[in-house]
Amino acid sequence: MSVKILTDSACDLPQELVEQYDIEVIPLLVLLDGKEHVDGKDITPQQVYDAIRAGKMPQTNQTPADIFYQVFSRYMNSGRSCIYISFSSKLSGTCQTGMMVAKQLNDQGADVQVIDTLCGSMGQGLVVLEAAKMAQAGVSKAKIVDKINQMSKHMEHIFTVDDLNYLFRGGRVTRTSAFVGSLLKIKPLLHVKDGLMLPFEKVRGKNKAIKRLVQIMGERCGKISQTIGISHADDLVSALKLKELLEKTYGYKDIVVNIVGSVLGCHIGLGGVAVFFLNDSLQQT
Repeated sequence: MSVKILTDSACDLPQELVEQYDIEVIPLLVLLDGKEHVDGKDITPQQVYDAIRAGKMPQTNQTPADIFYQVFSRYMNSGRSCIYISFSSKLSGTCQTGMMVAKQLNDQGADVQVIDTLCGSMGQGLVVLEAAKMAQAGVSKAKIVDKINQMSKHMEHIFTVDDLNYLFRGGRVTRTSAFVGSLLKIKPLLHVKDGLMLPFEKVRGKNKAIKRLVQIMGERCGKISQTIGISHADDLVSALKLKELLEKTYGYKDIVVNIVGSVLGCHIGLGGVAVFFLNDSLQQT
């Protein structure tokens, strides 16, 4: 049997791709209105964004060990190998929990490998998608693992957000810079480095921010033939504008667009837009 690819709901892959490539998505948890919701089961990204618009502050919890145990045990009992491609360990404890459960079951004869991508959203999703395509084609587990590690190392996450106050609450900017930035319509540009979200530049206005995302992609990527990911925090108009610019500027055709899922949506708020791609240093490895 082929290797089974597992991931978690921070990957933000469109459901049609999840189904097409037989990917199992393990849910994280969302806390809203005093209740704990299972991401993708009884809460949707749109419900999270609607709650934020209503002035609520949804929060998230990592995947509990019992969910990992149930999922991993199923593959152990069927004698099947699986790879769990996880959300960055620097942003959630979910990866460590998955590793703990995998070790426990591997000691009992399971074949579960957990890989910390140090990625998130569609950066993680693009890694998962390539691994699932390889698994579906019957590629060996060792080769799939090598590809996952290679892609994870070179995956770029470049994004902007609308409301600096969400970053302030997450400890990303100071109270003063959040206040002044909001008044001046300053849009921070961020990336993921060593698994952490870090600001690295500021521009004024959403349109300039989107154009700068395109420029940065050209600076870091070159013309590698690849699948590009775009995610948005309930701002499809900006996502489609970014897609159009990438197509016109660099000629990319294989671009996957999706809404930022419930988990990351709780932390970045409304209006963010992001692009994900492999950087050109991949060609040197």
